Amino acid sequence: MLWLKRFSGLVSAAMVMIVLSPSLQSFPPAEAIRSSHHDNLRLQVRTNPDYSLNPFLFRKAPTFRNADECTSGGSRIPAKTSVCDPNLVHVAITLDLEYLRGSIAAVHSILQHSSCPESVFFHFMVSENNLETLVRSTFPQLKFKMYYFDPKIVRNLISTSVRQALEQPLNYARNYLADLLEPCVRRVIYLDSDLVVVDDISKLWSTSLGSRTIGAPEYCHANFSKYFTARFWSNHQFTATFAGRKPCYFNTGVMVIDLVKWRRIGYTGRIEKWMEIQKSERIYELGSLPPFLLVFAGHVAPIEHRWNQHGLGGDNVKGSCRDLHPGPVSLLHWSGSGKPWLRLDSKQPCPLDALWAPYDMYGHSH
Repeated sequence: MLWLKRFSGLVSAAMVMIVLSPSLQSFPPAEAIRSSHHDNLRLQVRTNPDYSLNPFLFRKAPTFRNADECTSGGSRIPAKTSVCDPNLVHVAITLDLEYLRGSIAAVHSILQHSSCPESVFFHFMVSENNLETLVRSTFPQLKFKMYYFDPKIVRNLISTSVRQALEQPLNYARNYLADLLEPCVRRVIYLDSDLVVVDDISKLWSTSLGSRTIGAPEYCHANFSKYFTARFWSNHQFTATFAGRKPCYFNTGVMVIDLVKWRRIGYTGRIEKWMEIQKSERIYELGSLPPFLLVFAGHVAPIEHRWNQHGLGGDNVKGSCRDLHPGPVSLLHWSGSGKPWLRLDSKQPCPLDALWAPYDMYGHSH
């Protein structure tokens, strides 16, 4: 319950900011200003493999230890654990230089709120080399592995989107988790880089998927038709894909995936097929999301909404500040164009960005 006290304190602080500061209530939309440190970081990583990033960028995280109840057959998870250990919780996150600050904060939040942080194994998908030293210096005890995702795999499949950020090849790495991760990894939690977890990740891990391949919070009251173009809806061959299904929108930034079923059925190929159709027919506008909807919507194991309080980045409206959805919160997700670290740096934060700030590891070592 320690996390609940901390989180309640953060929520209270954010509400105090809203109530006591009229300027926050009427604040003009904050533009997502791209900080120049991303370009500097990219140059340093590419040109100097031995460059020690941590003293200048990310602080060293405290050591997180398992609670006494975190045992395997009466013994603790060993410090050096095989990725195939069946007692591990597997989490996959991309490490993109532009969103690296968010990814590091996400990892920090998972460790801080996990009762068994030493039992969490992170699978980092990267398209840049030399990030392992950065992660190791920030989280010395972390169990993780880097997986190189070659942008060439999807470059010819990606079509233009409503936001350029949605066109980055690494956004599509989630489509290939079943190929990238070891065959012994049977299940994985996929998480976007712009979120923080404020509950024990093992609760999400233990979600029952039943006969489904993926699980995610569904939003059946959302206007599902807006995720596809008129060209799609006017073509019976396309719309027939939803025959016999009751498709609902779900956000692909938080998913529990059964990799065994994914591999057996070959879902990567199905997603790629829709991406090929998109190149010639223009059936959607939103990057990597619609192919997932086409393949899985209506066949998703429902997960509680508390595990994806999404839209805090303002969706696709720049600078739009959002409130929390009603109900309990286990995960805060800044999906959309506005990212909390950029708004905080620009001195134009949204009130709820204060809930992300405690997990930010960026800055000089203290």
